[in-house]
Amino acid sequence: MRAEDSATSTTTIAVAPVEGRPVTSAPARRGTLLALLGVVTFSLTFPSTVWGLESFGPWSLVALRSLLAAALAGALLLVGRVRVPGREHWAGIAVVAGGVVVGFPLLTTLALRTSTTSHAAVVVGLLPLTTAVFSSLRTGTRPPRSFWAAAVAGAAVVAVFTVAQSGGALSAGDLHLLGALLVCAAGYTEGGRLAKAMPGWQVTGWALVLTLPLNLAWAAVALAHEPVRPSVHGVVGLVWVAAVSTFLGLYVWYRGMAEIGVARASQLQLAQPLLTLFWSFFLLGEEVAAAAPVAAVAVLVCIALTQRAARPRS
Repeated sequence: MRAEDSATSTTTIAVAPVEGRPVTSAPARRGTLLALLGVVTFSLTFPSTVWGLESFGPWSLVALRSLLAAALAGALLLVGRVRVPGREHWAGIAVVAGGVVVGFPLLTTLALRTSTTSHAAVVVGLLPLTTAVFSSLRTGTRPPRSFWAAAVAGAAVVAVFTVAQSGGALSAGDLHLLGALLVCAAGYTEGGRLAKAMPGWQVTGWALVLTLPLNLAWAAVALAHEPVRPSVHGVVGLVWVAAVSTFLGLYVWYRGMAEIGVARASQLQLAQPLLTLFWSFFLLGEEVAAAAPVAAVAVLVCIALTQRAARPRS
């Protein structure tokens, strides 16, 4: 036997990244870009919802939003001949459906009847810290203290900015917004966990399909009791929150979280309130507080610190 006969070839095995474990720089960059793209799409959700409310009542808008997104997701699942998830995944999918597909859209839409988009945006700016806490409790990951310090600092900047904007008093829609924080953080955490076992668009797709019977009945009742006043703004707002915020945005968001981890991705959302402030001014003509640029710089610094602190090390 010649020496070369006994040689064995080496095979590179691709291992899916797991939160808290080292990942290569390429997946980390890709995951960060995907999560940022999700944040940009989400930042337009509140202004689009305000446009949608010009044509639809709050209950009708949320039901139609989910129905259109479910139709898109269901078609893609059928065309792709995607297998039904195993029973071990359905509990997590139900949490995504209840938190992200139903709970967050409904509670924020109800809040926007009495709150401005800018105020709602900065209150929801507490979502990154809430999601990081949920993720730590759910997955058992323990980011370093420097991560938590930067995350709390970012949340504090958002909270102070919120209080300053509202004159020190909570608005009537703040209870809806606080409820939205909790259910959305739970949905993000489960979605990020499931996206390691299946593509992010399938997580969103099956969550939408799961709520389809509820939303059909919901839409029938809501449309019978709430007036519909079609307008260009109303239709554009509905299409955006259905196709982009509820489906495409969640797809890139969950995929990004699967790449870089839920806690690290969640802190990128600290930029979302400031982006929403820009869209509110540009699209809706709302006034933006003079302190917004200062808050923007402070939040961006906190984001940079969380990303550096949460970067996996060998």
